Amino acid sequence: MLDVLRPIAAECDLTVPAAHRLPIAVVGAGSIVDVAHLPAYAKAGLDVRGIVDLDAAKAAEVARRHGVPRVFASLEDLLADDVPVVDVAVAPAAQPAIAMQALEAGKHLLCQKPFALEMADAEKVVDLAAEHGRVVTVNQQMRYEEGIAAARAMVRHGWIGQPTSMTITVDIATDFSGWGWLYRSPRLDYWYHSIHYFDAVRSVLGDPATVYAVAGTTPGQGPAGETRTISTLTFPSGAHAMVFVNHENRAGDTVAQFRIDGSEGAVRGSIGLLEDYPHGRPDTVEVSSRTLPTDGWLPYPVTSRWLPDAVAGPMRALLAEVATGVEAPTSGRDNLATLRLVHALYRSADIGQAQTP
Repeated sequence: MLDVLRPIAAECDLTVPAAHRLPIAVVGAGSIVDVAHLPAYAKAGLDVRGIVDLDAAKAAEVARRHGVPRVFASLEDLLADDVPVVDVAVAPAAQPAIAMQALEAGKHLLCQKPFALEMADAEKVVDLAAEHGRVVTVNQQMRYEEGIAAARAMVRHGWIGQPTSMTITVDIATDFSGWGWLYRSPRLDYWYHSIHYFDAVRSVLGDPATVYAVAGTTPGQGPAGETRTISTLTFPSGAHAMVFVNHENRAGDTVAQFRIDGSEGAVRGSIGLLEDYPHGRPDTVEVSSRTLPTDGWLPYPVTSRWLPDAVAGPMRALLAEVATGVEAPTSGRDNLATLRLVHALYRSADIGQAQTP
């Protein structure tokens, strides 16, 4: 059965072809850049030319730790350099202005998620990129996390027939206190965490027709925003999805799982990063299929992790689009649909009624 898994593994490949590689500069020296972006780029053989941050000392320390040769004095200094690709990894409120400034300077962009908090800002960035002939992608790296990527490939290869449902269950304890702006934000889970799950669901089932959401807090929690959400999505195909997230698990019995059911079988797996965050565990994926067929559940051998490995995926897609002209799966244009979905979930949670994204 190992041979049958080879095409699935090929679709999970994060290798960046040498012909696609371009120098990169990074805006932001926060923890995600330190523990994920820079290690992922180094593993992929990418050339990070320099970094900038409002905290110059932090940028210098991150650059030293990862062997980045230059700390730019300012954003303007970075944009004046001939580096063609800029990775913007800043708080979402600051991102659209930086993105538009970089596009005006002729750069290709990888933007952090959420792409923008306001649809108008995201649309302006997408339109400006088209006007300047530049590529913009969004760092929705869960699509490239090997468990999700393998499951999506199995669906696309017809192994479980017509997909009928997708469920994601995440019941964990998340310490948001390391991000002060996030800790104080009145909107939390959907914008800054579960947006990954909804983008992953879209990558498998497409765009939903309706969404219904319940979101709230728990007694005694520290963060200001919602930490428990239950969301249901319906699709034109008749499929449906359910995403349950709880960041306030106080019993220690953490769960982070996904499952995709279909007319001829199912794929199920665990999200190792979240089962023991931030250290993580290996993911698991297995498929039960009547079309292969499998004798019970067939394990898929996961060889990489969400962080840092999958972070190379959106950058790989950006570089491929620059080289080939084929739109990246996580393009800015595609990500507008993920943003509309999140806005619809918040509307639904606020008024208690199903919404159309």
